[in-house]
Amino acid sequence: MSKKDIRLLLVEDHMMTRMGTALVIEKTDGITLAGEAEDGLQGVEKAKELLPDVILMDIGLPVIDGIEATRRIRALNISSRILIFTSRDNDDDVFAALAAGADGYIMKGATPEQIISSISAVNEGTAWLDPSIARLVLSNVQRQKKDEVITGTIAPVKTKNTFGLTDRELEVLALIVDGLSNPEIAEKLVVTRATVKAHVHSILQKLYVDDRTKAAVTAMREGLV
Repeated sequence: MSKKDIRLLLVEDHMMTRMGTALVIEKTDGITLAGEAEDGLQGVEKAKELLPDVILMDIGLPVIDGIEATRRIRALNISSRILIFTSRDNDDDVFAALAAGADGYIMKGATPEQIISSISAVNEGTAWLDPSIARLVLSNVQRQKKDEVITGTIAPVKTKNTFGLTDRELEVLALIVDGLSNPEIAEKLVVTRATVKAHVHSILQKLYVDDRTKAAVTAMREGLV
C-alpha cells in the first residue's frame, strides 16, 4: 500500500452488496479496503479501531442505523470522512444524514466510476452530493421558502451579496456544489490550485461553515447557486 492510498471502511449489512462493493474497491488503484462492518455499532467500533480516511456507510443497518452511527463517529472527534451509500433518497434520511455530519451522499445505483469519484472527492474535503440528492435538497429548500413566503413568516429572499461573496467566490461555490475538487476547479477557471484553496477558505469563513458539504447545502438553501 502506498502512502497516498485512501484507507476505506465499508459498513454494509447486505452481503452481496458488500462483496460487490469490496470487489470494486480492491480493483481500484489508490484505495485500500481497511475493513468491513455488518451493522452500525460494529461500524462505529471499526472506525475507532482503524481510523480510516473514508467510511462508506449504508443507512439501513441493524443494531443502530447509519445515521446514528455517523452521529456517534462524529462524537469520537476522528478525522474520518463519512460518505453515505444507500438506496434511500427520501427527504428525512438525506437531511438527517447531513445533519449527523455526513460528508457526502451517493446512491447505490451509481456506477463504479461514480462511487470511486465520490470516495476520492470526500477524502479531499470536497462536498459530494449525488445529482438526484442535490436536486432533492434544492427542491426541498425552494418549497420551504415558498411556503414561508406565502405564510408571511420570512422576509424577501436574500440577495447573493448577503454573505459578501465576490463574483469569483460565487463561481467557485457553484463548482463546489457540482462536486468538483480543487484541482478540477482550478483547471476549469484557469487559475492555480493555491488560488482556489484561498477562495474556498474565504467562502467557508463568509458562510460561517467548517466544511465544503455544509457550504454546498448553505449555497442551495440561500439561493446562492
